[in-house]
Amino acid sequence: MQRGGVPIAVIGSGIGRTYPKQHQYLQEEVGQQGLLISEYPKATPAHRAHFPERNRIIAGLAQATLVVEAKGRSGSLITANAALQNNRDVLAVPGSIFSAESAGCHDLIAAGARPVCSVKELLEAVNFMTGN
Repeated sequence: MQRGGVPIAVIGSGIGRTYPKQHQYLQEEVGQQGLLISEYPKATPAHRAHFPERNRIIAGLAQATLVVEAKGRSGSLITANAALQNNRDVLAVPGSIFSAESAGCHDLIAAGARPVCSVKELLEAVNFMTGN
């Protein structure tokens, strides 16, 4: 936002609620400068089940989903799966084979996700450098 971009946020509560509470200013700023999306009625509080639902919207809006860290079972992998279902690219940052937080990324790469090891590779993967 500071560089003139138009922010888009998908929230796991109604537009009239903020979760976590300390992000209220940020949510208001996104709502004023960009697009704030929710599929829930205005006063709906955040709920654990809302976040995987929210993530499918995020995956559908994005050209690619980058997973930086993910345990074997995580919300990041739910988002990556939603991206695949929406014919989006899935990218994963490989990590240490000794780290539980890298297991999900390694599983994604083994299943065909594109490994990303640098910012340059990330930009190339989403075509920023070629202008496509």
